[in-house]
Amino acid sequence: GAAERHRSVDPMDYAASIRSRLPKTRRSTGLRQLLQQLETYMSDDQIDLVVRAYEFGAEAHAGQTRQSGEPYISHPVAVAGILADMRMDAKGIAAAILHDVIEDTPAAKEQLDREFGSDIAALVDGVTKLDQLQFRSRVEAQAESFRKMLLAMVEDIRVILVKLADRLHNMRTLDSLPREKQSRIARETLEIYAPIANRLGINTVKTELEDLGFRYLRPYRYRVLERALKKAQGNQRQIVRKISDTLEKELARHEIPARIVGRQKHLHSIYRKMLVKGRTLSEIVDVYGFRIIVEDVDDCYRALGLVHKVYKPMPGRFKDYVAIPRVNGYQSLHTTCFGPRGLPLEVQIRTREMDVVAETGIASHWRYKAEDKSAASPQLRAREWLRNLVELQQGDSSEEFLESVKVDLFPDKVYVFTPKGDIRRLPRGATAVDFAYAVHTDIGNRCVAAKIDRRLVPLRTPLSNGQTVEIITNKGARPNPNWVNFVVTAKARSAIRHYLKNLRRGEAAELGKRLLEQALKEQKASLRKVEKEAIQKVLEAFGLNNRIELYEQLGLGERLAPIVARLLLGMDAGDVEPADTRKSPALTITGTEGMVVTYARCCHPIPGDAIMGHLSSGRGVVIHRNVCHNLANFRKHPEKWVTVNWRSDIDQDFMAQLTLVAVNRMGVLAEVAATISAAKSNIEQVTVREGDEDSSVMTFLLRVHDRQHLAAVMRSIRKMPSVMKVTRDCA
Repeated sequence: GAAERHRSVDPMDYAASIRSRLPKTRRSTGLRQLLQQLETYMSDDQIDLVVRAYEFGAEAHAGQTRQSGEPYISHPVAVAGILADMRMDAKGIAAAILHDVIEDTPAAKEQLDREFGSDIAALVDGVTKLDQLQFRSRVEAQAESFRKMLLAMVEDIRVILVKLADRLHNMRTLDSLPREKQSRIARETLEIYAPIANRLGINTVKTELEDLGFRYLRPYRYRVLERALKKAQGNQRQIVRKISDTLEKELARHEIPARIVGRQKHLHSIYRKMLVKGRTLSEIVDVYGFRIIVEDVDDCYRALGLVHKVYKPMPGRFKDYVAIPRVNGYQSLHTTCFGPRGLPLEVQIRTREMDVVAETGIASHWRYKAEDKSAASPQLRAREWLRNLVELQQGDSSEEFLESVKVDLFPDKVYVFTPKGDIRRLPRGATAVDFAYAVHTDIGNRCVAAKIDRRLVPLRTPLSNGQTVEIITNKGARPNPNWVNFVVTAKARSAIRHYLKNLRRGEAAELGKRLLEQALKEQKASLRKVEKEAIQKVLEAFGLNNRIELYEQLGLGERLAPIVARLLLGMDAGDVEPADTRKSPALTITGTEGMVVTYARCCHPIPGDAIMGHLSSGRGVVIHRNVCHNLANFRKHPEKWVTVNWRSDIDQDFMAQLTLVAVNRMGVLAEVAATISAAKSNIEQVTVREGDEDSSVMTFLLRVHDRQHLAAVMRSIRKMPSVMKVTRDCA
């Protein structure tokens, strides 16, 4: 190939000359095998780079051994060998050999930069874990390491290929570790690394990671399945040969060049099918799988017709991933037929290029030219996914980011259309809100309604294949915090959280400033009169950068306004007197503060009620009715009280709770509900329990405007002959 044209000597002589350069102590079987692999597709200069990396790595890891007792350098060489099977380029192979030197040896990134250039140094740094940093927990360390690795992927996809090969070799050599460690690493492999390999379309790596993960996470189940599968395969050889011959003859008769291979079953996929579909082992083992590889797309569909002619297809079991590829670029026709003796026969039909993409996914980029559309497809899809990762990581903690990406790693199952006919791929269970965020973050943030197939539906409606979805937006709209409870895509969940966090900070800062002004008024001062030096001194004492951060902490209840006010005025912050409700300036609330002013569920305050605010750390101001029994608990902390009152022009509904005792007879609940509705109130929740003898006790959670509206509702209920008593609840 191209590699040989660069050489002036015979390839075998060249390889021998390279090996002779290495000291005997550093030669290994792994290195010899690696060089033989690289000779098939690399030039002399490229192999030289790999050998220099080996010499540097062997020197850096000298004296280090693995748990199995082997020299440590054997591991990076094996990782490089896995990547050589994918025909990875020279820089990728060199980075694989060096991938542990920053983490496990004194070598620094700057040294790699000088020796091998910035590309290889950046690749190695992307793969390196963050063990040098201190984290609160192991979970956080893993999550932060994962975040760094994924964001390095955005710059260079080879980072994740090196990491996957590293994980695959570690899984192959897991026997030497303690059982507890085996189990933890296997679980992480099944939850994160196998799905990433799947998302990038690298099927060979994905299936081996899944099988090895299953083997070490569930060793007993693995052994039982392995024995059963070996036994079954022995009995099936004759049937497999017969089906292959039948298909080969039919394809040859119609002059379709094809290669037919029996698909090997993977233990993890069998186990998962048993769990998900609730089938017995014999039902799954008795499914025969074949792959037909043809020359072009036309032949795929012609071969499909011939398969259906020979073996009757099962209804609803055909999938066309050629016309609509999977999210990772995978293309193939899937069909299930009734084989000999009525046994299920699963057939996949694809071209040779599709087969390479199916097995190596994004790694096929190095095997085919990038301008070849079918080869570029997984590359482009991976890039699109990686771009989304940059959006996901903004503002989330490492653990949230890891959870979001885990959700997003599993294959897409629902294909829906935009009004213009563009296809959008979403996970099963995705809702109209997920669709809105998939189109654009701004569309998601401003969506107010959705139409599916031209009919208005609730935003939480799950989507189905083939539907056309239209999103209706409004300029003034903003995300609803409740959306987080039903969206399924990581992009939607992350965008909603990010928006609400920023919103919460803004609201908290505004509220905090008002609280501080109120506390200063009690001391006959104001923010304008406080000297800048005094403010700077308080900020430095609290370790804050600016006033906004101070206001945020006050608004979220993390610091107390009376204490901060006294510090700003140079007074002793020790004892704070209880607020005098007659003299204190009141904080006016409107009911629309959202996330930093909340209304207590124990007493459900509504406009017109006499109320008191209580500062709760992290929640801001919680509003209680003055008659609420829980206020007694707060009297021990008078500095947390806030005097509040209602604005006069509130135009909003609030929750109120009523309990009534009614005659226990058929239809009484419907009568009460109709009376409440006639009084222009909505019922949010109702519970019914048996009372004394022939009575029922009903508790209603209602939406009302204010005390007058609630009084009107209660009067209407009292007039009912079936109702004996009605009261407003309070803790």
